[in-house]
Amino acid sequence: MLKTYTRWSERCLTLAKVIWGARCGKSARRVLLGETRSSGHAYSVRRQRESASWREAPHRLPPARLVSTIPLDRWLATNYPQVPFERYADDVIAHCRTEREAQEVRKAIAERLQTCGLELHPEKTKIVYCKDDLRKRKYPNEKFDFLGYTFQPRRSKNHKGKFFINFSPAVSNKAAKAIRDTFRSWRLPQRSDKAIEDLSRMFNPIIRGWLQYYGRYYRSALYPTMRELDRDLAFWAKRKYKKLRGHLRRATHWIAHISRRSPVLFAHWQMGCRVTP
Repeated sequence: MLKTYTRWSERCLTLAKVIWGARCGKSARRVLLGETRSSGHAYSVRRQRESASWREAPHRLPPARLVSTIPLDRWLATNYPQVPFERYADDVIAHCRTEREAQEVRKAIAERLQTCGLELHPEKTKIVYCKDDLRKRKYPNEKFDFLGYTFQPRRSKNHKGKFFINFSPAVSNKAAKAIRDTFRSWRLPQRSDKAIEDLSRMFNPIIRGWLQYYGRYYRSALYPTMRELDRDLAFWAKRKYKKLRGHLRRATHWIAHISRRSPVLFAHWQMGCRVTP
């Protein structure tokens, strides 16, 4: 896979991605091509991508930077009709079947952008190999990030219960870190004046949104991040209830009991990420 970003030489634009590999895993293709129902993340990605391309610019993206990418879409569709591609705002991925084709597409895009006063980002522009059970060669780049997901080889299970390696998406480290930073910004241990039902009303809609977006594929990758939230809740309980003060383990057991008794309070408890004492 070739992943290509570009930028304005003087106006700081990040623009394109291109990809190499016979094809991604099924889950990866569904995310990138938007082949899911309206309740899933991939459908919303496709819808937002079309909205950003033709109607309005996404948050914090100047319209002038966005409009410049539309001719690139048409140029790729005209000159490389055999190369599928996806774009969200100024972030583009194109799929190539061979490394030679990926190198050719990358060179052609660089030449095309140069005529427009643009250049490929020297660090972010890369060829990524979609490695799985059928494609076992080694390559310097075997993963890439797109829209908060990291696409890379992962262990999966088929309908017969057999494990295999599949090129599929999961929440990226950068997105997971942003979620943990948000947890810290909530300062849950300091909200001892609130009941757990109040905390649920305040923050569960946000948690549910994260799970619907990042938990669409390889949901277990979210479990370590959600455990950070459970730990904050344990610190909150330790500070709120006199019988739990100074006893973090006892507070963790109490939160675990609440997660089993009322899993509807927090969305990650409903998806099976229960508190482990």
